[in-house]
Amino acid sequence: MNLFAEIRALVIQNLEAMQSEGVLPDGLDLGNVTVEPPRDAAHGDMATNAAMVLAKPAGLKPRDIADALAGRLVADDRIVSADVAGPGFLNLRLAPVVWQGVVGDVLAAGTGFGRSDMGQGRKVNVEYVSANPTGPLHVGHTRGAVFGDALASLLDFAGHKVTREYYINDGGAQVDVLARSVYLRYLEAHGQEVAFPDGTYPGDYLIDVGQALKDKVGDTYVGQDEDVWLEDIRNFSTDAMMDLIRSDLKSLGVEMDVFYSEKSLYGTGLIEAAIEDLKSKGLIYEGVLEPPKGKKPEDWEPREQTLFRSTEHGDDVDRPVMKSDGAWTYFAPDIAYHYDKVQRGFDALIDVFGADHGGYVKRMKAAVSALSGGTVPLDIKLCQLVKLYKNGEPFKMSKRAGTFVTLRDVVDQVGPDVTRFVMLTRKNDASLDFDFDKAVEQSRENPVFYVQYAHARVNSVLRKAADAGIDTNATPDLALLDHPAELALAGKLAEWPRLVETAARSNEPHRVAFYLYELAGDFHGLWNKGNDETTLRFIQEDDHAGSVAKIALARAVAIVIAAGLGILGVTPADEMR
Repeated sequence: MNLFAEIRALVIQNLEAMQSEGVLPDGLDLGNVTVEPPRDAAHGDMATNAAMVLAKPAGLKPRDIADALAGRLVADDRIVSADVAGPGFLNLRLAPVVWQGVVGDVLAAGTGFGRSDMGQGRKVNVEYVSANPTGPLHVGHTRGAVFGDALASLLDFAGHKVTREYYINDGGAQVDVLARSVYLRYLEAHGQEVAFPDGTYPGDYLIDVGQALKDKVGDTYVGQDEDVWLEDIRNFSTDAMMDLIRSDLKSLGVEMDVFYSEKSLYGTGLIEAAIEDLKSKGLIYEGVLEPPKGKKPEDWEPREQTLFRSTEHGDDVDRPVMKSDGAWTYFAPDIAYHYDKVQRGFDALIDVFGADHGGYVKRMKAAVSALSGGTVPLDIKLCQLVKLYKNGEPFKMSKRAGTFVTLRDVVDQVGPDVTRFVMLTRKNDASLDFDFDKAVEQSRENPVFYVQYAHARVNSVLRKAADAGIDTNATPDLALLDHPAELALAGKLAEWPRLVETAARSNEPHRVAFYLYELAGDFHGLWNKGNDETTLRFIQEDDHAGSVAKIALARAVAIVIAAGLGILGVTPADEMR
């Protein structure tokens, strides 16, 4: 049940009636008419912009439309008042029975309350993490992993059919560097002293891989030339790193549906097929690019290359797909990979990249637009950097990783639930300060604790009710929830289905975290009012019916919190320790 959608349908129904009666002209586009919470709760329960967006095309004054619409809306039993504000906004107040009914809807639907069919089963591919398989995941990957996983869950909750996918970057030169680094650890496992040249990976995490290689092949590769062992060790090392990455992701509660290897694009004709597809559309040509903007590099020289006419699909410049020596550019396999996604029948694609991939956005969107004929949208979400603090100081790098703080470092410090929630307390394109001390602090300033505490408080109420002999499963008389503070909390619950759809449309799971914090705040506020006003306490002595009704409201809050935390991948707390 989406109460805001229901009231919007009522508004649209009355606007259409006004058209049929000649009050409004025919042919008006009603698609931009919205019903949403007012900016100031004191103005009402809901607000509609109908008069504002229709005034110009209708050739009428906004207030005239608003006045006519208001008179019709109050005829509905759900609408107590409809007041025109400012130039023509219409503020609505709803009857208490509406908010009381929301509590009943939540209890009936359970954690399915707010689920939507908005996605209509559309197939969406969400690609995230996709780190090079050269080492453990670092804190930047952690944010992308949490964001991508929560987004996938949100889209599923909103009615999409979601595939979670990891693109293994195992086709480039970096995996050769990995193999050489593992070979050095392999020699070390045989008792040799080694030095790591610049450009190799000196992290301790490869010690175990070198030992595992020794256990598998013995001294077979000792003293051998690179051409003897490079391919075998490259495959062995990549598999070992992907096992480590899978384990790291699992510690965070992230499990992928698909691991897609870049290497599988080579020698299979996929790159050639993708480029041929673009060529058949007149988008591949031989040409010379302009020099880079700004100061021309001294070694720059005009060279004819095979280019993708990406500017026809919104890019700033055309992009090379093949070098002058006939080798594919890095962009070519990326095109082929997305070509394969389109061929797999996805209706929409989402890529979650790190902040350093901003330059890829326009070219990848151009490629997908060209490959799909504009029928498959690609949304690219960039996750900004995470700064870690502990004891007021920047958190030190991981010795095991060598150069960075790993995902495991973070999870080991605060656990997966705290890690996931904190990573979603900022929009993905805003930088994030992760303070380990604040993340475990038990105060309102810590959103993880604040939301978990609300859920735990409800469970505490249920335990006390059981001790008092109150049957919390009895059918509640929701009409007993008549205090403004109780109705306001029910009103916050009513926002959940709308919030789900809004967040899913914009691919912004952080909105869920924000909403849960607000809902928890409203619940704690009602709890605190009960300290002074005993009639607001959830357990009423000598009033079984009143207790059941108030506990029903608390249960509804816990249900929505559990549903929201489920989307974020966070386990609700039954009690705080």
